[in-house]
Amino acid sequence: MIPGTSTGAVLDIDLEAIADNWARLCRQHPSGPVAAVLKANAYGLGAVPVARRLFAAGCRHVFTAHLSEAQAIRPLLPGAMLAVLNGLWPGDAPAYAAADIAPVLGSLAEIEEWAAHARTLGRPLPGLLHVDTGMNRLGLPPQDVDALAAEPGRLDGVRLLYVMTHLVSAEAPGDPINAQQRDRFARACARLPATPQSLANSSGCFLGPAFGSDLARPGAALFGVNPTPGRPNPMRAAVRLRARILQVRDVPPGGRIGYNGVWTARRPSRIATVSVGYADGYPRSLTNHAAACFDEQVVPLVGRVSMDLSTFDITDAPGAAVGSWLDLIGPGMPVDEVAHRGGTNGYEILTQLGARYRRAYLGA
Repeated sequence: MIPGTSTGAVLDIDLEAIADNWARLCRQHPSGPVAAVLKANAYGLGAVPVARRLFAAGCRHVFTAHLSEAQAIRPLLPGAMLAVLNGLWPGDAPAYAAADIAPVLGSLAEIEEWAAHARTLGRPLPGLLHVDTGMNRLGLPPQDVDALAAEPGRLDGVRLLYVMTHLVSAEAPGDPINAQQRDRFARACARLPATPQSLANSSGCFLGPAFGSDLARPGAALFGVNPTPGRPNPMRAAVRLRARILQVRDVPPGGRIGYNGVWTARRPSRIATVSVGYADGYPRSLTNHAAACFDEQVVPLVGRVSMDLSTFDITDAPGAAVGSWLDLIGPGMPVDEVAHRGGTNGYEILTQLGARYRRAYLGA
């Protein structure tokens, strides 16, 4: 037993693998530096240790989604560019400026507020400009790009670091929207003040040289999620979730397992229970679909995933017993496979991993 594992489950996070994945992405994107997107607590894995390790590896550009996320890691990143993707909420300009955090400005109102605060301070303030090229979520729509191109003085006081856009479908290289967005972005940038550009996300780094820019912004690929679905994963696995078997039950043919009895034994079966459930971010949608591994033997998840418990059929793994470890994510069961079985993606699996796990940081 590992001390401190009150749930009997451990989340191993390989910081060396994360740093290596960042280095791999740097090689994949030679046209400019590679940032680290550490939003949602570094995709659920711990923004503080991840930021510290990536900074030690040489990463000098970091993005979060919210100001509070950036404020939490600012002391770990001296001199690095730290930017907030979700933009500038009204009234937050003083907090951004005080912490040397750059907002990603996605509307004319945000530009106006940031520029006004710069004039109040009597010094330029760093910011990024987000141009919407097809996502239709955040960023300047075409009419606002037109307005800014006609009145570039709106940016007086803003020290533009990058102009960026966000790819809609980079994981699908055959989708024509990728080239359309690249061309729209190029046309928009040609009308705006000359500024370095940021285009590729995790999957965008693998779309080829035409999608290279002055700064790439990968997120999930850093943590081992495959940025090239349908092809071999070029990233190292960085996450392993393992849980100890709490109890083993011998179940006769016809015995039903868990809530609503959605799985019925067709043979004499050995059923192992582990203390991981949907409260821990192991989705209910994995019911009767997921599997774990024991000593390289795949053992299927059977029955309903409940709030705190899940059950696995270990009949064909005779060495498994109370106290044995099952790999729910890890060797033989990568995060993308777990996501596929749960009808979601690796991003959601990682970001939902709960607070009850003991987190073990490898290579800290």
